[in-house]
Amino acid sequence: MRFARLGPLGQEVPTVVVDGTHYDLRPLTSDVTGAFLADDPVGRTADALDRGVLPPLPEAGELRVGAPIARPGAVICIGMNYAAHAAESGSAPPELPVMFLKAPNTVVGPFDEVVIPRGSSKTDWEVELGIVIGRTASYLDAPANAAAHIAGYVTANDVSERDFQLTVSGGQWSKGKCAPGFTPTGPWLVTGDEVEPGGLRLRSFVNGDMRQDSTTADMIFSPEYIVWHLSQYLTLDPGDLVLTGTPEGVALSGRFPYLADGDVVEVEVEGLGWGRQTFRSWKEQADVR
Repeated sequence: MRFARLGPLGQEVPTVVVDGTHYDLRPLTSDVTGAFLADDPVGRTADALDRGVLPPLPEAGELRVGAPIARPGAVICIGMNYAAHAAESGSAPPELPVMFLKAPNTVVGPFDEVVIPRGSSKTDWEVELGIVIGRTASYLDAPANAAAHIAGYVTANDVSERDFQLTVSGGQWSKGKCAPGFTPTGPWLVTGDEVEPGGLRLRSFVNGDMRQDSTTADMIFSPEYIVWHLSQYLTLDPGDLVLTGTPEGVALSGRFPYLADGDVVEVEVEGLGWGRQTFRSWKEQADVR
């Protein structure tokens, strides 16, 4: 099942996508929240569709595509989870998952513009498989238990500012990860019953030129292992977003230029849809809220 959210920022309408038609989920839920995802979203939605209580959303094709989940309580990320990417970053493959955090307000729609931060010279792209948590996960007994706590999967772009991340970081990465809009996500949340996460193709393009092309089979730590491992150190709540790392082919490698005003990045994960973001230079009015 595919869940999506359409409409202006802050006014998105939750939908379920069936054969290309968006059906309005508001008879069931106000949004694709953690509470909705924790309460049998597939079964309840299938029942509502069968009963005909979810109307098609008018003019869905003309609406902005938002992130497929409402703002998560946490965005938790795994770094260097592909050996080739670790190597291009100048690091050995990690023996344990490397964790860092992103601010929830980084999560935006898959086609939204992304503002290059003020003072940035090294803004980078990273296509990633994202996990959306569906049930509270704390001290799981084994990786095999993780699937029951996963609501589904999304395409994400873990946008990064490498100078902020590595030079002025103080030893942590999040300064380079937390600019507003730095996690374009979607277009859909595809529920876990329809995804085999172990062999999905991931690709990214900059201005039409391919940069990354790999599969999740090359992950060092599987999605199930990541959820199990994280649960030993923190509690994952329904609606939380977990990013699982990026393959090789980013600007940090030195093989490609960093992003500049007007550059267009496309990211895609097999079966989960694609996003397309235009990057714009920071202007003073961009910070007016």
